Amino acid sequence: MKARTMTIALALLAIAMLLAGALPMGCDDSSTQEYRIGIVTPSLSASEDEFRGAQKVSDKYPDMIKHIVLPDNFSEELETAITQITSLGDEEDIKAIIICAGYDGILTAIQRVKEKRPDMVVITAPIWDDPDLMAQYIDLCLDTNWEKRGVTIPTKAQQMGAETFIHYSFPTHLSHESISKRRDMMKQTCQTLGMTFVEVLTPDPQATGDYPAMLQFLGEDIPRQIARYGADTCVFGTNCPMQDVIIAQALELKFIMAEQCCPTPTQGFPAAMGLEISEEDAGDFDQINDMIRQKAAEAGMTGRLSTWPIPVGVFFPEFSTEVAIGMIEGDIDRESISLEQLEPIAEEVAGVRVTFDPMKEEIDNYYLVIIDSIIY
Repeated sequence: MKARTMTIALALLAIAMLLAGALPMGCDDSSTQEYRIGIVTPSLSASEDEFRGAQKVSDKYPDMIKHIVLPDNFSEELETAITQITSLGDEEDIKAIIICAGYDGILTAIQRVKEKRPDMVVITAPIWDDPDLMAQYIDLCLDTNWEKRGVTIPTKAQQMGAETFIHYSFPTHLSHESISKRRDMMKQTCQTLGMTFVEVLTPDPQATGDYPAMLQFLGEDIPRQIARYGADTCVFGTNCPMQDVIIAQALELKFIMAEQCCPTPTQGFPAAMGLEISEEDAGDFDQINDMIRQKAAEAGMTGRLSTWPIPVGVFFPEFSTEVAIGMIEGDIDRESISLEQLEPIAEEVAGVRVTFDPMKEEIDNYYLVIIDSIIY
């Protein structure tokens, strides 16, 4: 009996020694660092792209992501939203918070989190509080370079064959500084490139509430403009409801649509092309882009339609998550963020090159992005 007990003990000792040899000295399998990342977005109904982007990341890292959905009526429930965000800082295993919301007023929550958890990685993509204050509390701030598109869209249009650029908008929209600045940059870029710039004002739906009148005007005026300037014309509209009409008219009249006001395969194309996108394919942009490419070819419009391959709202949550992982695990220096590290991650997520420009020269952690285009 003693011999048998001794044999078992020796066997157990041998197994223990083998296991010990398989692990680094001073470590055991229980010391592996486990952590989670909180992602904050509006609801599906309030902002579909950001919500689906967070869900995509949740599917990719199912045990890592905690997805928080902000109240639909954000402005009236700001305190609830702040409480939701600060509560993430109370969970010790959450090492990063990513906020993809497009709201202002959120910085207060971030300040509270950082007071308790200065080690917390925080990435916003985007929020719209004061940039100088944001840069003090947030590890990486991201937004779209909306104004630079005043250069990139006409430039792309010319590369696609456009000789004329038509800009449709209305007074209420143009009262927004970013939209009027982009319009001015488009005009200047067209002049530099030797393109004709045409500005057309539609009935103002935001002043009258009469969107059908604007869309009717657009449907009647675009054929007049194409008859005058020819099919080598790019049509751009500053308002989301315009895109269905513009793309439908492009399929019929064969002019160029270089980019929508919000560049994404899911704006204008599905309605104008009659695409049937199932719920399971709603976030599959490779599939959606293939569907658009096929419809463009069938309409004889190959090379005449373009947009970004994925919505920036879908890009930001996934890109920010990969950057946060790099920061948590020490592969990205939080104190000196390098574009040489960010750019390859962005290209891997977007499938195309992504350009980063500093929001201000004196701020080194706030970047505005442009995603390269796909031409169908």
